[in-house]
Amino acid sequence: MSDKIVKIGDSVLQHGPFNDRVYLMKLAPHDIDDVPEAVEDIARENNYSKIFSKIPLSAKQEFLKRGHVEEANVPGFYNGVEDASFMGKFLSEERIQEQTPKEKASVLKSALAKFNAPKDVILSEDEEFVHCTEKDVNEMADLYSKVFPSYPFPIQNASYLLETMLENVVYFGIRKKGELVALASCEMDVENSNVEMTDFATLPELRGRGYSYYLLIKMEEEMRSRGVVTAYTIARSRSYGMNTVFSRNTYLYAGTLVNNTNISGNIESMNIWYKKL
Repeated sequence: MSDKIVKIGDSVLQHGPFNDRVYLMKLAPHDIDDVPEAVEDIARENNYSKIFSKIPLSAKQEFLKRGHVEEANVPGFYNGVEDASFMGKFLSEERIQEQTPKEKASVLKSALAKFNAPKDVILSEDEEFVHCTEKDVNEMADLYSKVFPSYPFPIQNASYLLETMLENVVYFGIRKKGELVALASCEMDVENSNVEMTDFATLPELRGRGYSYYLLIKMEEEMRSRGVVTAYTIARSRSYGMNTVFSRNTYLYAGTLVNNTNISGNIESMNIWYKKL
């Protein structure tokens, strides 16, 4: 089960019971008079417990007036010029209460301590970095199914991977002895010159080899060659590994989205990191 993606005017949102939220993924500037109220209507009608919005800074005041709070800010998100505000509105007391706050603070402290501490990851002779293509989608879906019991988007579905691959997502992987063992993707917003570095997955038995770190470096090289200005990620706040990978690569911490995303079987808080490419 996954939440559905719909449009209101030229704005794009995702909503459904899986993440128990409305996620305003893209706000078209000319929709500002209609979308904030429409998003809240959807949340009330479906009894969701959170509204999550990624919006230009110029729209922030409209959302603040409606009781939203800024959970994170990414400078220059839109074409290197305008910031992005990541806004949250909590519609239940349970949703606003941070789970395991000490653990999450420890993860963040540990990651920040590794800022700009590069590591040398070299693939062995039986390992190969690859750009994934249409012929790989079934194997990709199988790997994602093994790694994630749940995920906010249906990446365990080969048809979904193919659809995104044909639109705005570039997938990268590592093969070991010919088998796909690690994956990640660049979800590009070409119009606004930003990219989400996301969908990192490594088979459990091969973790600790630095595959995600290696993939991120290669992904950055590809995005720079395409002229993308800003890279960011939304990482599980309890993941020492992924938060450290981004901090090592000089990404800056932008804030935490509280109880935001259904991933690996639970609704989890997520940390946002960003970098100018």
